[in-house]
Amino acid sequence: MSESRQNTMPLYDYHCPACDNHFELLVRSSTVPTCPKCGSTNLEKCVTAPAAPGKSAAILKAARQRAAAEGHMSNYSQKERSKLLS
Repeated sequence: MSESRQNTMPLYDYHCPACDNHFELLVRSSTVPTCPKCGSTNLEKCVTAPAAPGKSAAILKAARQRAAAEGHMSNYSQKERSKLLS
């Protein structure tokens, strides 16, 4: 199993028609989803767009450190590479 697949969480959006609550829930295959507001199990699973990967400074720094450890600079822009190589 790939590393990215191992880190994915089965997080789903739901709507509860009984109390009109919209919420996200971590659901494993053996779990019956329940509304946290009213306890109903009669839920509608909502279709949502996946979130784009983050571009935070910490993520970029970690990717650059990993790339440097592997001996390449693929995570640096052309401008940054030219500064580092001069």
